[in-house]
Amino acid sequence: MAFRGPKVWLWRWRRNPLKRRADAVESWIVLGAWLITVLAGVLAGLTATQSVEHELAQERVDWRPVVALVTQDAPGAAPANSSRASSELVWAKVRWTATDGSAHSGQIRVPSGSAIGTPVTVWTDPRGHLVTKPATASQAQLRAILIGTLLGLGAAAVPLVSARALRGRLERRRMEQWDEEWARFGPLWGRKTG
Repeated sequence: MAFRGPKVWLWRWRRNPLKRRADAVESWIVLGAWLITVLAGVLAGLTATQSVEHELAQERVDWRPVVALVTQDAPGAAPANSSRASSELVWAKVRWTATDGSAHSGQIRVPSGSAIGTPVTVWTDPRGHLVTKPATASQAQLRAILIGTLLGLGAAAVPLVSARALRGRLERRRMEQWDEEWARFGPLWGRKTG
């Protein structure tokens, strides 16, 4: 294992006679990459979080429960007790009237054995189309935070990976310069002076 001296803070920006231009460029790339990474991640995450929260809040305002009627007998036997009815759901056709008075039909999951005319609650959008039950405020907040975090991390990865690739290219160029200098001065070390 190689010996490492004490950690020196801000070593990339300190004066050093051995520091080359490429070293200075790399130090600014590292600083810029970290700043852009943090800013991109935070801004993308906050924007996504607010957008998702707004969209889910709009759904809670626009989507309404409507009573629909089963139009065909649901498959399965009618359950003897109500606790079992809620656990076994099957697909059945239903019809409902939207708030604008238009008639709609579709398929939803209902308790098995539901007879024709059984009322069930469905959720519809302003046009009367079936939708899922909207997320509660706490569910919406959790979803928004999760989506914002994932998008923030994804947005932060772009400048971080780009800077890493650029640093790799600078490192290759630096090694090529070392090879050129070694080819020029290496043979001089073998000569005897004197």
